[in-house]
Amino acid sequence: MNNEKTLDRKQFVGNLKQGVWFFGVSSWMFGITDRSIASFADGYLSALDLTQLFTAATFFVAWLFLKPVK
Repeated sequence: MNNEKTLDRKQFVGNLKQGVWFFGVSSWMFGITDRSIASFADGYLSALDLTQLFTAATFFVAWLFLKPVK
């Protein structure tokens, strides 16, 4: 009985980690898309726009490496 609770708890935590990771991926994709649209809306890229895009892309790649292992 106690072993089943531990197994269910581990499965729940694993599913929670996976769900948070997927939410983070979708959030980063939305953020990068939003920043890209805002950067290209005026027709030219400034150094600040490029810095913001590079920073967001770097954090997104770092988030991809944080994928939980099942």
